[in-house]
Amino acid sequence: MLNGLLKKVFGSKNDREIKRIQPIVQEINSHEQEMKPLRDEEFKEQTLRFKEALAGGKNLNEILPKAFAAVREVSLRKLKMRHFDVQLIGGVVLHEGKIAEMKTGEGKTLVATLPLYLNALSGLGAHLVTVNDYLARRDARWMGPIYHTLGLSVGVIQHDKSFIYDPEYAGANDAFLHLRPVSRKQAYLADITYGTNNEFGFDYLRDNMKFSLDEYVQRDLHFAIVDEVDSILIDEARTPLIISGPTEESTDKYYTIDRIMPGIKKDEHYTVDEKARQVLLTDDGITKIEGLLKCGNLYDPHNIETIHHVNQALKAHVLFNRDVDYVVKDNQIIIVDEFTGRLMPGRRWSDGLHQAVEAKEKVKIENENQTLATITFQNYFRMYAKLAGMTGTADTEAAEFNEIYNLEVLVAP
Repeated sequence: MLNGLLKKVFGSKNDREIKRIQPIVQEINSHEQEMKPLRDEEFKEQTLRFKEALAGGKNLNEILPKAFAAVREVSLRKLKMRHFDVQLIGGVVLHEGKIAEMKTGEGKTLVATLPLYLNALSGLGAHLVTVNDYLARRDARWMGPIYHTLGLSVGVIQHDKSFIYDPEYAGANDAFLHLRPVSRKQAYLADITYGTNNEFGFDYLRDNMKFSLDEYVQRDLHFAIVDEVDSILIDEARTPLIISGPTEESTDKYYTIDRIMPGIKKDEHYTVDEKARQVLLTDDGITKIEGLLKCGNLYDPHNIETIHHVNQALKAHVLFNRDVDYVVKDNQIIIVDEFTGRLMPGRRWSDGLHQAVEAKEKVKIENENQTLATITFQNYFRMYAKLAGMTGTADTEAAEFNEIYNLEVLVAP
């Protein structure tokens, strides 16, 4: 009851925040007449003035009203789209490093141009993160004329290519009109870069596997706006991005250990826990294997790999049955799905188990892969100095955004 009364008198926190932003919107509107008489080419000079003001000690909030007014005027000229006041509110919310909840059709793509332009003025790069390559390409080309007129460069990161927006460039076909192919590093050096969460994440991992800083394609992670923020930062947050590669280990050890398996007897040398699907060596079994492998104490630290492979070979012989857990087809081990009974070509058991089964069935042992680098979206996006997001539905996950990313959600009217 009291809460309801206080809300009526003072408004909800959301209402108070929108009220706080209203004067900023009025100030942006007050600069509109100042921008109208400017010629197209004079907007590049405006951008240089903003950069000089920042270099002279001003902060982004001080130049925001005029910068937003410049973006709005250029957008009206180039795209015949004038930002509505609610879109200006959305732009302020994003610039402040918050999540703007705006209904579908409210023009989020256009809203993003305001904070992207403003934050790119620092020269440290601004990223727009979207869910697929098509949207990244489409939005960069669609909004490209605004940034270009204002004198900023726009890069686009795609799965296997990267581009710079260039209105003079014809492009291979309509889908790539005005997108000039460049190196990945050049696309990241652009003032504003559009791309998908996957590509930004994988480029970060690839950079961290390089031997020299000169080879890095990304710069420090400065500012990002995440589109469909609930999908990327909540639903897919724990999805790991993984780069794997073949190990350089020899496959001989699998054959060596497999050769001693016929001499290992159930109950005498090992016991089976069917429920936990585990095979455990007895003391006699350990002594027997040490004798057969002539490896000294099996539990010595330098034999850690040997004991692992012995355990996997035991599992392969005792727990994994041909034509039940797997089939041998075209000289390959193919796993059978235990729930559906379907064959799963291309799938492999991990930790050397697949290789142990290959050794048991005397087929060619494939090299195993190892994880070289991995990161989750959650950990990647938390590295940005400033993060913002937009979506049609964020209010329901507001508590999670606040707890994990320290991001506030504001519902734009």
